[in-house]
Amino acid sequence: MTKPNDLLPEGLEDRLPLEAARITAAMRACLDVLAAHGYDRVRPPLLEFEAALVGRMAGVSVGERSTMFRFVDPASLRTLALRSDMTPQIGRIAATSLAAAPRPLRLAYCGDTVVIKASQLDPARERLQLGAELIGSDTVAAAGEAVMLAIEALKAAGLTGISVDFTLPDLVDTLAAKAFPLAPEQIEGVRRELDTKDAGGLRAAGGSAYLPLLYATGPLEGALAALRDVDAGGALKSRLDALEAIAGHIGDAARITLDPTERHGFEYQSWFGFTLYAEGQRRAVGRGGTYRIAGSEEPATGFTLYLDRLAEAAPQPEAPRTCYLPLRHDRAAAARLRFEGWRTIAQLAEGEDPRALGCDYVLEGGEPVAI
Repeated sequence: MTKPNDLLPEGLEDRLPLEAARITAAMRACLDVLAAHGYDRVRPPLLEFEAALVGRMAGVSVGERSTMFRFVDPASLRTLALRSDMTPQIGRIAATSLAAAPRPLRLAYCGDTVVIKASQLDPARERLQLGAELIGSDTVAAAGEAVMLAIEALKAAGLTGISVDFTLPDLVDTLAAKAFPLAPEQIEGVRRELDTKDAGGLRAAGGSAYLPLLYATGPLEGALAALRDVDAGGALKSRLDALEAIAGHIGDAARITLDPTERHGFEYQSWFGFTLYAEGQRRAVGRGGTYRIAGSEEPATGFTLYLDRLAEAAPQPEAPRTCYLPLRHDRAAAARLRFEGWRTIAQLAEGEDPRALGCDYVLEGGEPVAI
């Protein structure tokens, strides 16, 4: 019987065996891909001083910073915070403990993050975040590597129908500097209206020159052509050439689209950002791009995969054969089975039902026998 104290807080849930197995299999597959490409895993702590976390979150709004759980450390009397994103922690490690490590530095990570309040579209307050950061390089080659690595990791986890949506986070700043001048107080309004795809609001914000950007979206080839037509005076040529080169690196590994004005989730990205989607998932399964580590200003390119979310679309891993071990069984034979990849369940008392415990075999005479 469920008691009131057994209920979990809103946005938190238990992961039962089948779901936990699917998440674990996806995590292992993704981490294996990252390791195979030379990314070394680091494990930052779940909580640290709030000032350190916030100090590495350049471009993130005060409202988003307030989503972190905070409390006072009784040892130091300083404010601690539970991480809501692991990327700032990777930046801190790169700028401190690994500051002298050779560049480019390739790091991978996986761990839980929590927020005080989630969105209505994604009510989960605890998320398992997995990703990679390529630090010390701000090139097309680095961006191409990050995108391809994310695609390969998703495929290794069993996802299909992968698509990548490119964006240009600093598009307004780049155009406002010369091609389509804006007063400083107009820039944020134009960004907001472009992000919401509101043509009327864009005109009201003084961004009429930016209206063609609303229609430079869709499959990459057509969207790029439309964006090149907008590119007054060649202000975006280098960026558009870079997108074309990154797309060439991806080839036919994924479907590629472009939404140059998308800003949600790209608050601290610089010239390039991308969102990952997969068949069977209505929401994004990952996001990445280029940025600079706050404090050190070192360039980096990386991505985050939302492991809990992508595991919903990943196939259920095949369960290993399970063998029941009777009382006083042959321990050497049981050890051999486990070495060969079997799963074993040992009998603890009389009257147990091997089938009810999930066993298809029983150990007899040192060999597994089908029940």
